[in-house]
Amino acid sequence: MCGIIGYIGEKKAETLIIEGLKRLEYRGYDSSGIALIDKEGNLILEKKIGKIEVLEKYLQKFTNDATMGIGHTRWATHGKPTDINAHPHTDCKHEIVVAHNGIIENFKILKDILVKKGHKFISETDTEVLVHLIEEFYTDKLEVAVRHALKEIKGTFGIVVISKREPGKIVCARNSSPIVIGVGDGENFVASDAPAILGHTKRMVYLDDNEIGIVTKESFNIINMKNVPITKDVQEIEWSIEQAEKGGYPHFMLKEIFEQPDSIQDTMLGHLMEEVGDTRLGGFRIFSDQELLDLKRIIILGCGTSWHSGLIGKYLIEQFARIPVEVDYASEFRYRDPV
Repeated sequence: MCGIIGYIGEKKAETLIIEGLKRLEYRGYDSSGIALIDKEGNLILEKKIGKIEVLEKYLQKFTNDATMGIGHTRWATHGKPTDINAHPHTDCKHEIVVAHNGIIENFKILKDILVKKGHKFISETDTEVLVHLIEEFYTDKLEVAVRHALKEIKGTFGIVVISKREPGKIVCARNSSPIVIGVGDGENFVASDAPAILGHTKRMVYLDDNEIGIVTKESFNIINMKNVPITKDVQEIEWSIEQAEKGGYPHFMLKEIFEQPDSIQDTMLGHLMEEVGDTRLGGFRIFSDQELLDLKRIIILGCGTSWHSGLIGKYLIEQFARIPVEVDYASEFRYRDPV
């Protein structure tokens, strides 16, 4: 699963971005990349296959004064793991840079159109289509170009975008792939998950689907796809960064295995009423007891670990509730025509 981080402020962006990418290592990845805009307006783009340490070691050869930039860890979908296919991706003029989580389902159609218009593609990824679309629409403000480009996209996305034409701005957006804005003092962050930036701020703003964030070092604004301003509450995260990291274990899988008893207990907190031998399942409040009793079939959707959890749920529900259960990959279910 891919990871995203962006920073804009007064500190050394490279250090903060590499640090954030390392905190997203639990997601799994095969390559990483970073894009920075220095104080002279130059765009620095470096991408390497392998561990984040490979990229970090390579960057030590250079010095830069960049105080804004974006970073990405990639888990290959379209195109094999290579330096070229790693994110971020740039446009023909090497002005715009995009890092993207998700899948652009209509990228082949869009790519053919853009190639006919003279755009040059160098990677095998679906993401590169997005940065060329933004280039196509980019005449004034970056967020306007992003909004128009996203209207052409079919699929899922969590993105961060920067341009050396507007070096004081990061644009982000989401559709079915999480993006959070971290609110600091004279600096702001963007990430795909809070642990990447929890060491610097606990004040978070979560984007909803089809929302676009415009982030500077002093402020953030959010609009929807119709360019209507959206007011969002800043949430104070209560859990610590240590709770999101490895907790002394050598890797996250081992940590998750040993956390299972606590995870099960936490899941049940507030739902078990031991004194009366009953449960309180707030998520089912839209169903009456009779509607639940009348259920004849259940389908559980999940991907990866969630899919395997769904299989366990299938065994339990069928054993105790005697209701037939299917478990499907969530990413494929939309293409089915279930009976």
